Amino acid sequence: MSDGNTIDMIHEDQLPGHESELEPKPDWEPRYPGSGRLQDKVALITGADSGIGRAVAALFAREGADIAILYLCEHDDAAKTKEIVEKEGRKAITIAGDIGEKDFCDRAVAEAVETLGGLDILVNNAGEQHPDDDITDITEQQLRRTFQTNIFGMFFMTQAARPHLKKGAAIINCTSITMYQGSKQLLDYSSTKGAITAFTRSLSENLVGDGIRVNAVAPGPIWTPLNPFGGQKPEKMKDFGKNTPMGRPGQPNEVAPSFLFLACEDASYMSGQVLHPNGGTVVGG
Repeated sequence: MSDGNTIDMIHEDQLPGHESELEPKPDWEPRYPGSGRLQDKVALITGADSGIGRAVAALFAREGADIAILYLCEHDDAAKTKEIVEKEGRKAITIAGDIGEKDFCDRAVAEAVETLGGLDILVNNAGEQHPDDDITDITEQQLRRTFQTNIFGMFFMTQAARPHLKKGAAIINCTSITMYQGSKQLLDYSSTKGAITAFTRSLSENLVGDGIRVNAVAPGPIWTPLNPFGGQKPEKMKDFGKNTPMGRPGQPNEVAPSFLFLACEDASYMSGQVLHPNGGTVVGG
């Protein structure tokens, strides 16, 4: 599904955006000492260079995991995440590429397994969004690109990881509050998030008999590079997150603990479920 315009498409709104250029800086730091809940596990996290992915990498490392950091092209942000993981005393590798390409996913998983010694946790976090006022404004190229990253990428990563995942492994997918509420300016993005939730529930049914748990996290508005660098219209950013019951956007380190819970043995009786760190908005499912 790729062509010479793939990277241009991703960057049409400055996406995915550099966390190093974002002000104020998102809070990624874990809030408490680690307790070894992921000791000597290996986690592969897509979109781990910034935002929620960085916070998850930092928290997983504090809990004892080695991390494969997958990202598109923000090399400075990825290097920072690698440094964060290594300061926690864990191994980290960075792998740049487009998860919308199956060959890349196959190569990335192979590199992670060879370098870090296996794979225990897959976090499908990477995604993109492009706001449009009307469904007729969504180009065929944008529609294909959004689905390619957000849902095709999850299929490709999971297909590549599956042969390496053994009993006790965990897959955590990032869906969104927009799957439950809808979003009038994010029609294609919201549609992919609905697909991700269905994928999560169906994959759980497919793998639970093998002792592999599959769950998801559905964040609300979170302060990451995704929205300020083109994922929302500029005029909307001044009120970003203010429509939540808590009256503010969340921080990445307020979302990361949901991923940790679903990754570790604390969630041993949970599969096919979705957690909702969204500032107090009540949604179904």
